[in-house]
Parts: sequence; C-alpha cells; structure tokens
Amino acid sequence: MILRLKGPLLVFGGPYSNLEALKALRDVAAVRGIAPDHCLCTGDVVAYCADAKACVDEIRDWGVPVVMGNCEESLGLGADDCGCGFEEGTACDLLSKQWFTHAQAQLTEDDRAWMRQLPRLIEVRYTPFKLRAIHGGVDRINRFLFASQKQEIEEELYNADVDVILAGHCGVPFVHQANGQYWINAGVIGMPANDGQPRTWYAILTPDEQGLDVSFHQLEYEYAKAADKMRDQGLAQGYAQALSTGLWPSLDVLPEKEKAQTGQRLSVNRLRINP
Repeated sequence: MILRLKGPLLVFGGPYSNLEALKALRDVAAVRGIAPDHCLCTGDVVAYCADAKACVDEIRDWGVPVVMGNCEESLGLGADDCGCGFEEGTACDLLSKQWFTHAQAQLTEDDRAWMRQLPRLIEVRYTPFKLRAIHGGVDRINRFLFASQKQEIEEELYNADVDVILAGHCGVPFVHQANGQYWINAGVIGMPANDGQPRTWYAILTPDEQGLDVSFHQLEYEYAKAADKMRDQGLAQGYAQALSTGLWPSLDVLPEKEKAQTGQRLSVNRLRINP
C-alpha cells in the first residue's frame, strides 16, 4: 500500500482494545479536520483492554490505514499467544495470556479475516520524502526497539533505505536521527508510556514548502471508564491499574535506561525534517 499525501498525517500506535482512547483520538482527528486517509495506525488495534471487538469495529468504521501488528498477526492466524516473543514464565508472558484469551473470545471470523489482510508495511509519500510505516522492526514484526538502542535502530534504518520509519510496538514515543534518516515512534494511545501519567501519545506530521514538521501530543480520554470495564470483565491483573497510574505492571521488555526512567514525565522533542 502506498499513501500519497499532501496535508497533515496523524500517526498513532496500539489502541490495545481501549475503546475510550480510540474514540477520543477519532474526535481529535475530526476537530483538526484530518480525514481518515490521513490517519495511520501502526498496529495492535487489539491487546490489553476490554473492548477487542468494539475497537476492531470502530477502526474499520473510521476507515484509517492500519499496519498489521503482531497481535493482528497472531489473532488473525489463530495462534496460541500474542506473538510478542515474551520469555516463557515472565510477568509479561503471564499477563498477556489473560487478555489474549479474552480477545480471542470476542472476535469473529470476519474480524480475523480483516486482520489477516492488513499490510505489514505502508509506504507514505510526501514529495520528496519516502516514509515507511511498520509495526516493530523492518523485517521482524515483533521486534522491540527503544530510544536507548541507537545502534540497532541505525541498522534498521540502513536496511530500510527510506528517509523516515514510522514505527510502533514498543509503547513509548521517541525520535532518533542518524545519517539523514529518522526513526519516529508515535507511542500508543491505548496504554500510558510508563511515565506516571494516564494520558497517552500520538504524533502529527505536517508538510510545508520547506519540509516536514513532526509534533507529539498527549491524548486525554476517559481512562477510569476504560479501567472499570477491564475490572468488570476480569482483566484486573495490572494493566487496568496502569491506565490510571501511568506505570506498567511489568518492565521485562525495557532496556536498563528505560527501566530507570519509569515514572518520569516524558517530553518528546518537536522534529523538523528538511530535504
């Protein structure tokens, strides 16, 4: 899939079955006058929260382009787990089993068929820039890449051979620039960024005559309502509390630098991309 765009592009990751967050972001796009074909999801529509089926229905009704995430890959193909690659027996592995089973029970075969047909990458064209939206890594859908992993990110950028990578999966917004290429992770909307704040993250790319302006924004939504729905449906093992505390129930996937930043309020720099 190739998107040839002129106006602003709203980029977001991981709705994570959080219907309140997804609806709030859809409202943001409407208020800003950003059409569905200028919004882009980097995958994992379904994950931790209560409304797997409703989020699939909402995003399909919205009509935005969606990159296949590892959760869509696993649920679409009828796998036994979310495909994140968590080590067996770790906290992340044990926590994921509960929400994955819950999501499996909600989704229909039509939902799974939709997931199976999602593209693994979406090319975006803002003349003269070439951008590519992916989920995790360039060649591995479930690869976690965080801001501190500079060498790994630069290897991914080199292999991608584009100006900009728009990535998801890791759940924390950041940017990395190297050798005239840019790695942009907009964060996710369905779960806080382990920064002690209930608000979540998305990004907007705005083109002008000189290049691209990239800004990061926090999403306010009814997180208490989303958390209550999780508890009502038996999804109370850590992630429900995380919606209000802004702190992840497990840090297994984080590099040491990101672990040390737990609870620290994030400030993601505005980025300017020139030809």
